[in-house]
Amino acid sequence: MATNTPPKPDAASRNGDRMKETSFDPFDPVNLRLDPEYLKTGGVKKLLTTVPVRKPNKQDFIRVHPEPDYRLCDVAIIELREERESYLVLPSYAQQVDPMLFSHCNLYLSINRQKIVYLWPVKLPGPEGRVSNWHSSALEAAEKAMDQWVKVVANMALGAYEISVAQNPLSDPEWPELALRDLLQIGFKGRIIDGPEHPVIQRLIGAI
Repeated sequence: MATNTPPKPDAASRNGDRMKETSFDPFDPVNLRLDPEYLKTGGVKKLLTTVPVRKPNKQDFIRVHPEPDYRLCDVAIIELREERESYLVLPSYAQQVDPMLFSHCNLYLSINRQKIVYLWPVKLPGPEGRVSNWHSSALEAAEKAMDQWVKVVANMALGAYEISVAQNPLSDPEWPELALRDLLQIGFKGRIIDGPEHPVIQRLIGAI
């Protein structure tokens, strides 16, 4: 007596079943979550193309990079206040210039809570060697900012900077991967003074 046996599935049917098992399910919650790394970067790597050279904003909490490789001590800076521009004077020329034309500074790599990276020029005593409260309080603020978030505000009545420390622990800053040399190149692009013919020098000595 003959028996009715179901037909064996052909190769096409078997392949279809396997595709159903391994096909992407767009409604599976596992397949809908964004990669955490994408959320951190937005899917792109931002290029650092602007590094301001300035003092901290009085409303900002800031940090200063603690590594010695990210600070530059004993440099000559000329600040044009009206234009809000700072120029770096090369040592080979600064030693030939009237020291009253430039400020003797330390440059610190700094960052605020909005992740704006900038170079903070902290002025040092001038040629006469007199140390003011402005000098000492700014240096103290830079030192404190190396390991904690601080706010630096000029108090004209006091004649010094007031330093406030964040009340609650804040997350560590995210420093750029660039070397100080590259950050200086971005910050002072087109603003290097290397000789007496530079327009800024000509302007300061009344030649133009």
